Amino acid sequence: MNNSVRNTARLLTAGLRALLVLTVVCGVIYPLVVTGVAQAAFPGTANGSELTSHGKVVGSSLLGQRYDKGKDKQGNPIPDLHWFQPRPSAGLGSNRTAKPPVNPQYDLQVSGASNLGAGNTDLLKSVKDAKQWVATTYGVPESQVPADAVTSSGSGLDPDISPEYAQIQVNRVAKENNLPADKVEQLVKDHTQGRQLGFMGDPRVNVLELNVALRDLVQKQG
Repeated sequence: MNNSVRNTARLLTAGLRALLVLTVVCGVIYPLVVTGVAQAAFPGTANGSELTSHGKVVGSSLLGQRYDKGKDKQGNPIPDLHWFQPRPSAGLGSNRTAKPPVNPQYDLQVSGASNLGAGNTDLLKSVKDAKQWVATTYGVPESQVPADAVTSSGSGLDPDISPEYAQIQVNRVAKENNLPADKVEQLVKDHTQGRQLGFMGDPRVNVLELNVALRDLVQKQG
């Protein structure tokens, strides 16, 4: 009986020691080492890829955000056309009821896609309405409206748009800000990123970075 008690106590002690050691190693030392390496080697990425403008953090290059000038009587957001607009955000389906059906929300708490099938009538109507709005707003034929201008990403938080979508916004953005169109077009070219490693993904334009540069240009011209 005494041997059984001693063996049990020894096993419990060994287990507690292992728990303590693993807690210190895996729960304290390892996170501190990883955090230290990340802060030393990749401080920007480790801190959320924050973008600053005139000393203020304006967002993250990894997350899309809205550019509105208020809401209409129905409570729908009104895009501020002084800025380049991102692609729509499904916001777990809220994109279907927004009017105009663009950028209904970029809410981190409801990140996700609409999960609607390609033949869903609500989705088809949303895409059709969005295409009409983009074509009318930016003065281009509907055939020139790129897919990312009327569809959301899987996360609903995509920070990038295609160079084609950025390009069709150039003239309207330039007009709204009283800027030469060629200078705004050059901003788009300067902020167009190629395929990753030369072959992965598609060329893209980070909307936040582009709008930060646009703001600087407007202030410079003013």
